[in-house]
Amino acid sequence: MADRRPLLELVNPETLMPPRGFAHACLANGSRTLHLAGQVAADASGEIQHRNDLVQQFDLTLQNLKTCMDAVGARMDQVVKLNYYVLDVQDYLAKRKELGAVYRKYFDRHFPAMTLVEVKGLYNDGALIEIDGVAALD
Repeated sequence: MADRRPLLELVNPETLMPPRGFAHACLANGSRTLHLAGQVAADASGEIQHRNDLVQQFDLTLQNLKTCMDAVGARMDQVVKLNYYVLDVQDYLAKRKELGAVYRKYFDRHFPAMTLVEVKGLYNDGALIEIDGVAALD
């Protein structure tokens, strides 16, 4: 008889904005790999915070990723891959030092594989950065 368990376990922490057609994170059936959907600097109502402040948006975006990790009892040092999507790479590079301090607040000296991509636009109006990733859970 075929296994009837759902293919995905959806992770949608109540403190994040309500998912609209997506899950904040997913665990594949039988897997200990957590796939983190793109997070932005949105509050629980879905409103983008800190417009025009990349560093503050980066902080809230990482906090939202951490909320997803916390929801499954995972640690930030279990993240194995991050993808950053930014509207302006030059702005990102100009603020490397401040962004690095924020990064260390969440990851300390843990450096997973990372990709930085400049994009023309993001789904959420006012977002300057979006981050998704993958975590390997214990």
